[in-house]
Amino acid sequence: MIGFLIVLAIVAILVIVTLAKSVRVVQQQTVGIVERFGKYKTGLQPGLNLLTPFVDKVRYTIDMREQVVSFPPQGVITEDNLMVSIDSVIYFQVNDPVRATYEISNYIQAIEQLTMTTLRNIIGGMDLEQTLTSREEINEKLRYVLDEATGKWGIRVNRVELRSIDPPPSIQDSMEKQMRADRDKRAAILTAEGMRQSAVLAAEGQKQSAVLTAEGDKQSRILRAQAERASRILKAEGEAQAITTVFNAIHAGKPDQGLLAYQYLQMLPSIAQGDSNKLWIIPSEIGKAMEGLGSAVGQIAGIPQKAEGDWKQPEFSQDAPTAEVEGGSQDKAVTDADNAVQEAIAAAQNAAVSGRTAAPAAPAPSTSPVHTEQEPPLER
Repeated sequence: MIGFLIVLAIVAILVIVTLAKSVRVVQQQTVGIVERFGKYKTGLQPGLNLLTPFVDKVRYTIDMREQVVSFPPQGVITEDNLMVSIDSVIYFQVNDPVRATYEISNYIQAIEQLTMTTLRNIIGGMDLEQTLTSREEINEKLRYVLDEATGKWGIRVNRVELRSIDPPPSIQDSMEKQMRADRDKRAAILTAEGMRQSAVLAAEGQKQSAVLTAEGDKQSRILRAQAERASRILKAEGEAQAITTVFNAIHAGKPDQGLLAYQYLQMLPSIAQGDSNKLWIIPSEIGKAMEGLGSAVGQIAGIPQKAEGDWKQPEFSQDAPTAEVEGGSQDKAVTDADNAVQEAIAAAQNAAVSGRTAAPAAPAPSTSPVHTEQEPPLER
C-alpha cells in the first residue's frame, strides 16, 4: 500500500512537470525562440503556447518594441586635429527575431561599436566649425550607415541623435572669446549706425529749424518794413494835414501888425529871464517903440500892413473847441488885444526893474525900441 502511494506521487509530479514544460505564456510585443534539440524550431507568439515537453526549449525572448540605447561619450578627432567628445543616442527596432538571434551574438554591442567607427569616419572629414554646425547632416549619415549594416541582423535603425559635441576646454575658451569679440563688433557697428542716424536726423532738424527761422525772420522784416512804411506815410500825411491846417488857420485869421507886436511883447519876459543876460534895458518910450516896430514890420515883404484876402477857416473835430470872432465883436477883440499888450509891457518893465536892482547903473538908453546886451556893464 505504501509503495502504491509513492508511485502515485511520482506520477503526479511527472505530470505537473510535463505540463509546466508544455505550457508557455508570451507577453505582448515579445517573441520567444523555440529550439528542439539545439536547433531552431519555431517562434512563440504573444499569448498561451504549448510545447513538446523535454524536447522543445525556449532559448531567447526578443522584445519587438523600439528600443533606445545611449552610448557613453566617445573621443573623435576632426580634420583640423582637434579632439571632440560626442555622446550619441540610437533608436532601433527588431524586425526579424530569428536573424537578430542567430546572425549576431550581441546586437547592442555591435551597434555601439559600429556607431563609434562610423562617427570617426564622418567627423574625420570635417573641421571643428563644420562639426558644430552640421549636426543634422551627421545624424543622417550615421543613421544611413547603421541601418544598412544592421539590416542583415533583422534590426532597423529609426533615428540617431548626437546629444552633445564637446570640444576641448581651450577651444571652448577661444570660441567664447571669438563669439564675444564678434558680438562686441556687431554691437559697435549697431551703435555707430545709431549715432550716424541720430546725427543725420539732428542735422536735418537743425536745417529745417534754420530754414524756418530764416523764413520767419524774412517775413518779420518784411512786416516791420511794411509797418514802418505805413507809419511814415501816416505820419507824413498827418504832418501835411497839420501844416495845411495851421497855414489855413493863420491865413483865415488874417494876422496884421498888431498881432505881430503882441507876439513880440509876449516873448520879452522870456528874453529877460535868460541866465546869460546880465544887463537888460527897457526904454521909457516903449509905446513909440512899439509903433516903430509895427511900422518896421510892415516894411517886411510878405507881411501886409493889414491882412486881406479870402482864406477858408479850417475844419476842426467836434471835440476840439473852435474860436470864432464875429463881425459884431471885432471891436471887443481889438480891445482885448490892446489890454494884453499893456500887460506884456508892464511885465517887461517889472523884469527890467528887477534887473536894475541886481546890476550896476548903465548909460542912457538909446532910441531903439528894445535893446538886449550880453556884455557886462561899464565901470564908473
